[in-house]
Order: sequence, then C-alpha cells, then structure tokens
Amino acid sequence: MGRPSTGEGMPQELRRRLGLSDAVTIGLGSMIGAGIFAVLAPAAHAAGSGLLLGLVLAAVVAYCNATSSARLAARYPASGGTYVYGRERLGAFWGHLAGWSFVVGKTASCAAMALTVGSYVWPGQARAVAVAAVVALTAVNYAGVRKSVLLTRVIVAVVLAVLAAVAVAVFTSGAPDAGRLVIGDDATAGGVLQAAGLLFFAFAGYARIATLGEEVRDPARTIPRAVPIALGITLAVYAVIAVAALTVLGPRGLSEASAPLSEAVRAAGAGRLVPVVTAGAAVAALGSLLALILGVSRTTLAMARDGYLPRALAAVHPRFKVPHRAELAVGAVVAVVAATADVRGAIGFSSFGVLAYYAIANASAWTLTPDEGRPARVVPALGLAGCLVLAFALPPASVVSGAAVLAAGAVAFAGRRVKDRGRHQG
Repeated sequence: MGRPSTGEGMPQELRRRLGLSDAVTIGLGSMIGAGIFAVLAPAAHAAGSGLLLGLVLAAVVAYCNATSSARLAARYPASGGTYVYGRERLGAFWGHLAGWSFVVGKTASCAAMALTVGSYVWPGQARAVAVAAVVALTAVNYAGVRKSVLLTRVIVAVVLAVLAAVAVAVFTSGAPDAGRLVIGDDATAGGVLQAAGLLFFAFAGYARIATLGEEVRDPARTIPRAVPIALGITLAVYAVIAVAALTVLGPRGLSEASAPLSEAVRAAGAGRLVPVVTAGAAVAALGSLLALILGVSRTTLAMARDGYLPRALAAVHPRFKVPHRAELAVGAVVAVVAATADVRGAIGFSSFGVLAYYAIANASAWTLTPDEGRPARVVPALGLAGCLVLAFALPPASVVSGAAVLAAGAVAFAGRRVKDRGRHQG
C-alpha cells in the first residue's frame, strides 16, 4: 500500500516548518486546555484526599508514554504518530488499531471541546457556537500549520495568565489551609487509580507533537527535546493549580464543584475573577479543539495513505502544504456531531481508546534496539502496564464502550484484508 504521489511520481509530503519552540507550543496548547478547568472535580470525587497521588501517577505514566513516543517519532518522523509506529514495529493490525482508536476517540473529544466552548460563550446557543468554532479553527488549520501555531501561542499565553491569576488570588488570600492536603482514609487504591485515569488525559496532548512529525525541522533532535519540556511545564502548572484548589475547597468541596476554579477564587474572596476564569476556560477549550483537529487530521492522512481510509484524504495542498482534504473531512464530521449529539457521555470510550493508543506506543518502543534510540527498558514496560491498569480502572461503562470501539476497529481491519485478498485473487 504505497503513498499517493504527485504528477511527477514523488510522494505528497508536508513541509517541515516547525522548530523547538513551535513544537513545545503545540504540546502546551494540547495539554493546558479545558481539562484543568473541569477534570479536578471528577478526579477528586474518585480519589478524595488522594487527588495529588492520582496526579503524580498520571504524570509518571504520561512521562513513560511521552518518552516512548518521542523516541519513536525521532525514528519515524512522519504524520500519524502511533499509527505509524505500531505498523512499522508490531505489524499492520496494531498500527490500524492505534489509528482507529485515535481517530474515533479524538473525534468525539473534538466535538466535546466544541460544545464546551459553546456552553461558556453562549449557553443558550451552545451548538451553534460549537459549529462556528469548528468551522473557524478548521479554516485556520487549512491556511497552514504556521497559522495554527501562531494562534496556539496566543491561546497558551492567555490560559497561562488566567491560571496564574487563580494561583495568586488563592495563595495571597487567608483561605488556604495546608491541612486539607493531608491524605485521609477516604483515599483508596481504586479511587486513586480512577483519578489517575481521568487526570491522564490532561497530559495526553504531547502526542500532538509526534503526530506532526512530518512538519518538524530536524525531528530526531527536536521531538525528543520538545516532548519532555512541554510535559514538564504542564505538570508544574497542574500541580500548582491542584494544590491551590485543594487548600481552599478541600477534597469534598472540590469534588462537588461544578466549576472548580471559579469556586476556588470565590472561596479565596476573589469573586471578581470568576468572569476571567470563565473566559479562560472558553479560550482553553478553543486551544484544545485546535490541537485536536491538527492531530486527528494528520492521523487520518497517514491511514488514507495506506488505504485504511479513502485515499482521497491523503492529498496535500500544493500551496499551504497541509492535508487539506483530511482537515475538511475531520472538521465536517466534528461539526455534524457537535450539532446533533450530546457527546459528553461518549468521552469514556475516548479515554479508553487513548490509553489503548499509548499502550501500543509503549509496546512499539519496547522493540527498538539501542542503536535505534531505545529508552531504558523500564520506561516502555512501566508505560504499557500503566496504560492497561488505568484503562481498566475507568468506570465500567467506559471500559465496555471503549472495548466495543476497539472491536469495531478490528472488524474494519479484517474486512479490509478480506477485500484486498479478493481483489488480488480476482
């Protein structure tokens, strides 16, 4: 299954325009998104006073995944991320399963982020705003990856400023109580694991750097540096915000908060910041949506090149050097889902699918040789085990729906293989 070619018979490839700061920006835009404004409450509900343990566990698994992904991206600097790594290291089936998990799961996440933007900007017309946001960001991506990076840089700066304002308001007030950080009897192993599974997805955006591997300059050097930098900054920001929220609300108050950071600034006596936090959440959701569309479209491009999605989606725009048909297709599907369905309940299978995606990345990294840049064996082993444990620690409904999505992907792969054999025999 070769890649589509131009009229001169040369592969249609994307242009390498992104440097280290650009790659770090894309990673931050993916990770420092809407999740921090919402995920703390369900994570606190699961872990109670063990919330920070869940955060540390999620960060450890994310670090292992990030290291494995970075080493693989340096070895295979092409669009598609783990779809490419699984295909090259484990075989076509595992690559297909990774790509399927990512495209299906993250398409649902895109729609959820779009609806989050709508619910913050204009609650009464959330779906209309969501569709408008998808159309606008798809247009930005279509105009070239440099435009996307520029917008992401602005969004990251705004969100970091809002989060800094929250931290300063909390820590300079008289409300924080360090005693609320003490781990009590309400923290169970199962609860901490479930919280880690929820918090993990706040870190999962580093994959966007890898999926853009074909557009990064000197990928063998840039990607392994960009991934840990983006992950480290994100962990530091999340740890500060989690501690701030816990010290003013406590585990119980945090678990019951519908808007955790808004409640935190109110508890700190800085209610005037609530509109700022609300605006920051909307901007963060836009940033997450922008990065998600980038990542899904690049994986769609890679799968289309190999014939697992319509080959027409593998086209690269002659001027902008982006996978324009894949971007338009992803944008159209996300817009339809956001306009017609309530996808918030579907994020469970998205979570399961992303952990399956990274499990395949770690299994792929295990097969690297020392000459190929293999990380220490403990890294992919711990990452693979962590992904599987966190996936099955998710709520049962999420596990069932996620497993169903993976099964559908396996059936689609088998159907494709049967069709190919029939064509060759014919």
